[in-house]
Amino acid sequence: MNNNLPPIFKDLGVPHPAHARQRRKPLPGRQPKSANEDPDAPHRIQEILSSPTYRLAEQDQEFLKRDDTRGLRLQLEYLKAESVLRENGVEQTIVVFGSTRIPEPAAARRQIETLRREQANAPNGEDGLRKLAVAERILQKSRYYEIAREFGRLVGAAGKSRLIIMTGGGPGIMEAANRGAFDVGAPTAGLNINLPHEQYPNPYVTPSLCLQFHYFALRKLHFLLRAKALVAFPGGYGTLDELLEVLTLVQTRKINPLPIILVGESYWRGVINFDFLVDEGVVDPEDRELFWFAETAQEAWSGIQYWYEMCGSPLELPASNPT
Repeated sequence: MNNNLPPIFKDLGVPHPAHARQRRKPLPGRQPKSANEDPDAPHRIQEILSSPTYRLAEQDQEFLKRDDTRGLRLQLEYLKAESVLRENGVEQTIVVFGSTRIPEPAAARRQIETLRREQANAPNGEDGLRKLAVAERILQKSRYYEIAREFGRLVGAAGKSRLIIMTGGGPGIMEAANRGAFDVGAPTAGLNINLPHEQYPNPYVTPSLCLQFHYFALRKLHFLLRAKALVAFPGGYGTLDELLEVLTLVQTRKINPLPIILVGESYWRGVINFDFLVDEGVVDPEDRELFWFAETAQEAWSGIQYWYEMCGSPLELPASNPT
């Protein structure tokens, strides 16, 4: 007891508060039943402790992967990403999509050299020539890596952490955009997706802003929750999936309109005949106005800022922003 208490308190009969964690005498369950009492008891106890049913639910991976716990997994995956982004002060993002297969020019040239040596040493017929032709087209598109990197620099330098680059966290165009922000010391986010085969995030994502998702749907949700613009570089199925979903969400006004920029007009017109869709009456002329084309990083960045100026709500950038 505290002997410094006034006498009036000492006579109330109140016992000393119990220790928060320790007991003077352990509870009976602190020790397993002894083999002296039952020779089979230790073995039986070990069986119980090893049973999956005895695991805490939060530590039971098999239980958490069941079909009937999918709702919990969806909730946790949403909540973890939301908590991380909030705790890191991420409020506004520019989302960049593009192919994982478009490397920086030096890497594209190395691939061509490798294929040419292989073809010279062991001609592989039409298949080898096709691979070489594809590699040469990839080299032509590698300029988009440099454009995406420059775009990352522009946003990173202008945003000063108030507006950050967010990508899928993978290689290719995503790497380039993250790398540009990294070049100027700006934070940059990557939302990676867990796939059946092993993969790695690109090394330019800020570690505390690199998240991994199991569900594509929740990854897409977090791409858009803070997005102030979407910039799509040449890409394949994944890029098309993300681009067309955003266009559909804006078309139907499930989300507010935002700048959607397609970098590389010749590529995108080759992939999708947007005017044909309008002429066929399957989309309205106003839906064709939901996006525009750009060829350079500066065009894309200036276009985003101009779009917000026309809306009467300019992007909140530091006063020192020179562009």
